[in-house]
Amino acid sequence: MKVLQIITKGEAGGAQTHLLELCRALPPEVELTVVSGEAAGANILAPRLRELGITYLHVPRMANSLSPWRQLRSIYEVWRLLRQQRPDLVHAHSAIAGVTARIAGTLAGIPVVYTVHGFGFKPQAPRLQRLAAGVVEWLLARLTAHMICVSEHERALARRLPLPDDRISVIPNAIQDQPQRANPAAEPLRVITVARCAAPKRHDILLQALALVAARRGQEVPATLVGGGPLLPALQRQALALGLRSVHFTGDVDNVPELLAGHSVFVLISDHEGLPISVIEALRSGLPVLGSDLPGMRELIDDGQQGWLFPNRAEPFAAALLKLAEHPGERARMGRAARQRYEQRCAPRGMAQAVLAVYGQILHHG
Repeated sequence: MKVLQIITKGEAGGAQTHLLELCRALPPEVELTVVSGEAAGANILAPRLRELGITYLHVPRMANSLSPWRQLRSIYEVWRLLRQQRPDLVHAHSAIAGVTARIAGTLAGIPVVYTVHGFGFKPQAPRLQRLAAGVVEWLLARLTAHMICVSEHERALARRLPLPDDRISVIPNAIQDQPQRANPAAEPLRVITVARCAAPKRHDILLQALALVAARRGQEVPATLVGGGPLLPALQRQALALGLRSVHFTGDVDNVPELLAGHSVFVLISDHEGLPISVIEALRSGLPVLGSDLPGMRELIDDGQQGWLFPNRAEPFAAALLKLAEHPGERARMGRAARQRYEQRCAPRGMAQAVLAVYGQILHHG
């Protein structure tokens, strides 16, 4: 079986991590080629795929751009690539790659699987984005051999599209295990988040919460913000304006498991999510999670068990951090529950088997 995996960008992010984990977990009889578009000089996929012995190709015109000309050029380039490679099927990840691959695949006569890492027309998205994304997904549904959603919430949204139920599956994100483990009860409390400094992430609220904690305790809680992105300079300025001196911005890194293991609690605040890989990484490390009260988050975190979920305001996050700072035993309890959740739901073998079943369904039954 020859499968071409295609993703919009090769930079650090949840969809890219998912793709790497899938490539690692699929059996050797699946011959893989991975294609990505513009990566703005931060391509993490190429070197890691080469380490796995997987062919990597670059389509530079494929990018998050509203230019119709650029989109047409990227469709043409992917169509030409498909004519050269002749894979049995294409598996697309992320919105722009999903558009490009489904049109190019249809023109080339090759079926396309599309993994949705978060619909652009979900209720939390801006109105114009919702309308545009909804129209595009509606039109392209008929060109989708099979749609994979990473959460039940995304499948509920997918059912609004003209796509039969038997062509929609839920296959949650999964990541391979790592030996690094956190000790949530260790003192002092140390906070970490791993996320792009870009919408829909809300690091600004986390910084506000940290400032509230510092004001009430008389001392800061050390925090590490892992990830690069366009909002990084503005967030650094915000931290200085709030008087925070114990916040460390790392930019993009390649040692996330080690960083997680050196902290006590993980925080992810976001306006919308699919099924966030970073939270799964935190669960794997045995970290309690404080997060936004969103449907995808609720599929990973039972409120009060592996962590707590809140509306996107600084006050409840600050109150939770203050409580955890005073109760290391509570941190330890939630950390054990987090690790158990990872072991039960987020290991990669089941994900690969489910994806392979989708591939077989398409190739053997159409």
